[in-house]
Amino acid sequence: MTPRQGRPIGAGRSRSLARGLAVGAALLLAPSAALGAGTGFNLDGKRIDAELRDMVESGRVAGAEVLVWKDGREVHYGNAGLSDLEARRPFTRDTLVQIFSMTKPVTGVALMQLWEQGRFGLDDPLDRYLPQFAKVQVYDASLPDGAPKLRAPSRPITIRDVLRQTAGFTYGDAKHPTDVIWTALQPLSPNHTLAEFAELMPKVPLLYDPGTHWHYSAAVDVQARLVEVLSGQPFDEYVTAHIFAPLGMTQSCWKCSPDKISRLAAIYNTGQDGKLERMARETWLEPNFAGKPMTMGGSGIVTTIDDYMRFARMLLNDGELDGARILQPATVRLISTDQLDPRIGDKDRLWLPSKGSGGFGFDVFVRTRPPQTQQENRGAVGEFFWDGYPSMLFWVDPLNDMAVVFATQKIPFDGTLHHDIRDAIYGAGYTGQ
Repeated sequence: MTPRQGRPIGAGRSRSLARGLAVGAALLLAPSAALGAGTGFNLDGKRIDAELRDMVESGRVAGAEVLVWKDGREVHYGNAGLSDLEARRPFTRDTLVQIFSMTKPVTGVALMQLWEQGRFGLDDPLDRYLPQFAKVQVYDASLPDGAPKLRAPSRPITIRDVLRQTAGFTYGDAKHPTDVIWTALQPLSPNHTLAEFAELMPKVPLLYDPGTHWHYSAAVDVQARLVEVLSGQPFDEYVTAHIFAPLGMTQSCWKCSPDKISRLAAIYNTGQDGKLERMARETWLEPNFAGKPMTMGGSGIVTTIDDYMRFARMLLNDGELDGARILQPATVRLISTDQLDPRIGDKDRLWLPSKGSGGFGFDVFVRTRPPQTQQENRGAVGEFFWDGYPSMLFWVDPLNDMAVVFATQKIPFDGTLHHDIRDAIYGAGYTGQ
């Protein structure tokens, strides 16, 4: 395991306590425009709200909202626009959103709970718990007849590989000869269970030897199947019992009740003319309301901005929230530590370097250096975060004792929204330390 990079243990807590003792009740009465003073940036609520309005008025999104928790309390909530343009329904705090890949950190937390219980070791081979993966092969080349030439991997896949996206797995969209195999097998079909997925996934050749490349993939769905095998519970039931319920995340679900659909934000696509086009419900609705058997580890949660903030606050607070201990502090530090071998250079990290100056922990990006250019997203050394396909984003910033959730439903994924909301929160000149 690589040493902790960037986040002094306990530094965020000690700074927060010192500030709280120093300013006391005066801080509780401060306007949002003054919050953040003394931490390297001024958190200006008017600036944040203006950015949200601009996103809507410029036609970049139909609606959006942001929630900022700092120094132990909510310091700003802002919203603009509509969650449903056709119904003229505002984007408000009770709006349900599909978070797609922001599901991944939830899955990672579930698996690490079982690690804390001694159910597995991080460097155990995956096939010890999922024997189907014992005979997985690596794509080596194409034979003259076009068939794939395969070979055994240089070493077994470990659970650490699965957590840090270095197993060599794919999502089937890698512009690689193995894509045709994925397409034929459809491991993540909504009509499959996670158990069926785990039977099909090993039949898709690895793109790379384990540990040699970072490649975004169905690894988190493998994590979800591990949760089922190790706990003896269906994945969604485990998460509901051990994460959602203890944290009071009452609005979060994979297989949601049909009555919630009236609060679900529509997803909008940017058409060729640059205008927002509503996606057909059968296209943008994941298995949540459709009665399909698949419960993905890498996607599928429906939630509200307040519910997901409770998850983010738990991570900010070293694994505990309102008396509910979800993870031990050392486990949160492990999750949010860069786990990538330095020998995995930028060219072997797919698009991960576009996220900022840093690496990858367990299902989260980890910032290890301040922003290197003005074009890079603002953020603090030691922060960790992830995002979701319809341009969702959350981050945890221990240095500034802050967590942020940004919600919108716009595809294709629009990273400029994340750049601009970070600028609005930190200020464009924030140096990140």
